[in-house]
Amino acid sequence: MSEPSRFDRGHTDDLMTFLAASPSAYHAVANTAERLEKAGFRQVAETDAWDGTSGGKYVVRGGAIVAWYVPEGAAAHTPFRIIGAHTDSPNLRIKPLPDAGAHGWRQAAVEIYGGPLLNSWLDRDLGLAGRLTLRDGSTRLVNIDRPLLRVPQLAIHLDRTVSSEGLKLDKQRHLQPVWGLGADVRDGDLIAFLEEESGLPSGEVTGWDLMVHPVEPPAYLGRDRELLAGPRMDNLLSVHAAVAALTAVSGGNLPYIPVLAAFDHEENGSQSDTGADGPLLGGVLERSVFARGGSYEDKARAFAGTVCLSSDTGHAVHPNYAERHDPTHHPRVNGGPILKVNVNNRYATDGSGRAVFAAACERADVPFQSFVSNNSMPCGTTIGPITAARHGIRTVDIGVAILSMHSARELCGADDPFLLANVLVAFLEG
Repeated sequence: MSEPSRFDRGHTDDLMTFLAASPSAYHAVANTAERLEKAGFRQVAETDAWDGTSGGKYVVRGGAIVAWYVPEGAAAHTPFRIIGAHTDSPNLRIKPLPDAGAHGWRQAAVEIYGGPLLNSWLDRDLGLAGRLTLRDGSTRLVNIDRPLLRVPQLAIHLDRTVSSEGLKLDKQRHLQPVWGLGADVRDGDLIAFLEEESGLPSGEVTGWDLMVHPVEPPAYLGRDRELLAGPRMDNLLSVHAAVAALTAVSGGNLPYIPVLAAFDHEENGSQSDTGADGPLLGGVLERSVFARGGSYEDKARAFAGTVCLSSDTGHAVHPNYAERHDPTHHPRVNGGPILKVNVNNRYATDGSGRAVFAAACERADVPFQSFVSNNSMPCGTTIGPITAARHGIRTVDIGVAILSMHSARELCGADDPFLLANVLVAFLEG
């Protein structure tokens, strides 16, 4: 007999709050850490010696966070159950020399991060958020969550072919947002503005990792409010579901050690000290084993029995472009989580992994759907294959089907986030 669902539409309401409060990977990590703390987890520093006590712990490194719960009496060779996700989203990021402008317009110099749908950033009211580094080496989060910048599109009168031939954007010339007026562009203006907004002395900020974000809040839409529109669902939807699942199972007598691994830099290849292709996850898992008195043999045994669900958004069938999808695989919103398969290992799922996911869905009483790409279209990828190859861990790629992936504002079914969270709980519980 299947267990009842643990999450309902209230989970989706909470997702909206999480999305709005997390305009950058750094904010997403801070909000995740706050939720973990409320559930009894404690932060451990990578520079400290770790003990083998039971309970919930987490490590923060920049825009990434790894959290785990050690059940009472867990052996050193106890396998892990990992939910992998990522905190970053495609957007426009501030350059090292941030002040630009021409013809009386004050502009911010931005660089394209990842693969955003560029047109979706046009004519939107944009805020500015991220991380400031101060003279003493400490960092401070900043979030200007009000209309501050805008990337204005060229009027149709000056681009008569835009409707017939399509919009063509030059990434260097056409994406620089305006944020005011001024006869002269003065170096340091944007950073000085952020110092003032943050209550910092002039000249205190010596480094920054800043990005723009749409300030329009997430919202339900549709006749029956059955859809959810919002920013950064790729992939904060998965991060939110994963932390909800991890905190729900913590405190239980589990056969596995449940883990949340939310990485940065997935959108540009994961090759960083906070990305899935870096050493963060492996280091945390190894240290957890050794802190409980384990040996290399215990670590090898634990890894051999470990499974990771790599949770990321996928493509729902688009009603206006159905021919772009595989003709026999049409995932629908509110149809339950998707199992992502690619025989060329762009996704890590194989038959044994499918069985693990199917069993979790059955225990949660949640339907699931399968996704494969149209053979004529290139397939995207995730942290799944990287995790499998780097750590030798069985990995399954899953997620939620959405529309408008990589847009400044994406669209999902309002029921799918809590359906995913229910499956993640069943997976962590084993």
